[in-house]
Amino acid sequence: MHYYRYSNAEVSCWYKYLLFSYNIVFWLAGMAFLAAGLWAWSEKGVLSDLTKVTGLHGLDPVVLVLVVGVVMFTLGFAGCVGALRENICLLKFFCGTIVFIFLLELAVAVLAVLFQDWVRDKVKEFFENNIKSYRDDIDLQNLIDSLQKINHCCGAQGPDDWDFNIYFNCSSESKSREKCGVPFSCCIPDPAQKVVNTQCGYDVRKKSKSQWDDQIFIKGCIVALEAWLPRNIYVVAGVFIAISLLQIFGIFLARTLISDIEAVKAGNAF
Repeated sequence: MHYYRYSNAEVSCWYKYLLFSYNIVFWLAGMAFLAAGLWAWSEKGVLSDLTKVTGLHGLDPVVLVLVVGVVMFTLGFAGCVGALRENICLLKFFCGTIVFIFLLELAVAVLAVLFQDWVRDKVKEFFENNIKSYRDDIDLQNLIDSLQKINHCCGAQGPDDWDFNIYFNCSSESKSREKCGVPFSCCIPDPAQKVVNTQCGYDVRKKSKSQWDDQIFIKGCIVALEAWLPRNIYVVAGVFIAISLLQIFGIFLARTLISDIEAVKAGNAF
């Protein structure tokens, strides 16, 4: 026996096309992410040599773009077709995946609060691994440079973390010109300079640490992130709530449409 909001069971066109409109945005955004990711990979020659994906020990930002693109494209496609064709299987797949992502986000947020030391260690390990691969991938290099410039930081815990990279390592065996230096993104910018000096970090760690303050940022990026988060907690919370509300709205539309379709099918069975 079905409880139904109408006297006669019918599929609401309002919910049907609202869900379609909701998903078409994600579908198109997913296509854009996929196109951007594939273009970036083609520029780096990855499409002609897929071993380059496993050759990078750090994070390839393009992989993240492609994963987001695949998820958004798949969910958008399932939601669009499921709504238009009134396909319960596709709608349940869309709804179930959104619920899973929502619960996963909630679990990550709770674990991040409960196990802060563990999260800090993992972030430190992650950042150090990416420092090792800094020169191996241009996208990763640009990502780290942007992070250091925006947050006025250098390395995971400090400038000495750049010893993890073979080009910046201070060991006597290194033949690199960047030996015992830091990337230019660690340098304190000179307002008088209109052109970025990419060699400003050369040999800086050969000097005493008391002289670093005048040339480079000495604060680690993990410390900078920990200081940034409390100052912007309302922004972070607002973004999380907005994303959660969008997901809950999508779940509501899908579940409502599924109920409509099931009620119509149950009515036609008699």
